[in-house]
Amino acid sequence: MRVITNVKEMAGVCPGWGSSSTVGFVPTMGYLHEGHLALVRRARTENDLVIASIFVNPTQFGPHEDFERYPRDVPRDLAMLESEGVDIVFTPGVAEMYPSGYVTYVEPTGPLVEQAEGRRRPGHFRGVATVVLKLFHIVRPHRAYFGQKDAQQVAVISHMVEDLNLPLSLRIVSTVREPDGLAMSSRNVYLTAEQRTAATVLYRALQAGRRVFDARPAQGVAVVIRAMTETVAAEPLADLDYIEVRDPHSFLPLEVLQPPALLAIAAHIGPVRLIDNIALRADGTWDTGLPSNGSTD
Repeated sequence: MRVITNVKEMAGVCPGWGSSSTVGFVPTMGYLHEGHLALVRRARTENDLVIASIFVNPTQFGPHEDFERYPRDVPRDLAMLESEGVDIVFTPGVAEMYPSGYVTYVEPTGPLVEQAEGRRRPGHFRGVATVVLKLFHIVRPHRAYFGQKDAQQVAVISHMVEDLNLPLSLRIVSTVREPDGLAMSSRNVYLTAEQRTAATVLYRALQAGRRVFDARPAQGVAVVIRAMTETVAAEPLADLDYIEVRDPHSFLPLEVLQPPALLAIAAHIGPVRLIDNIALRADGTWDTGLPSNGSTD
């Protein structure tokens, strides 16, 4: 496995968009877990060359967020990626990606970046779109792999690929969960044992919303949101940030829960802010991130 830290070197080894050899790309911020490895494994089955990146992107963090303390362990990450058969890992420094005098950013607009995470984290998706576009141009993959857990990020990147006519396709992989339903996240390491137990309330709330809809599908979204809110309210360590029912591509609100739809939630568990979602697919089935025989009900 080759490790590259320089932008010019990375761009120089990629076969490019016109090549017949396919490149699968998995961008990460490191501190890898099984969710990241699921993306790598999918990429490995679909491409000739698999490239991953490790870069904690400062432009997507707000002034009071956790950029400085975001968990990092590059040697551990490299060992995990090598064991999965990754061919190249790109690990640039901040000055390499944003050199002195850097002035160009990608600015998504509209409801997609004004709701949910965009409303709570101004500028976040500007940073996400900018770094992902830079990485796409450096690596020039044929396919790029992202997790469903970051559903709004997926929607932003999907629009960027469409709007800027980028010659690649996106592969979205279902959220990977712990056996008790907690979505895997690098930030889970911040949780104490008590908080870790309480954090399952996000998925329990999503399941409560799903059950209400499955029992009474003609109901409006308010009934679903009420069931989810009551579930969170019963957990004393949880401080609800938002519950949203949105179109998964436009992120416009839905008045009736019908496919495709996204149930999204964010909450603080102690000092740790976590997000999660489940999706009602176009075929009317739920993407919960658990195997078909798995349940936390």
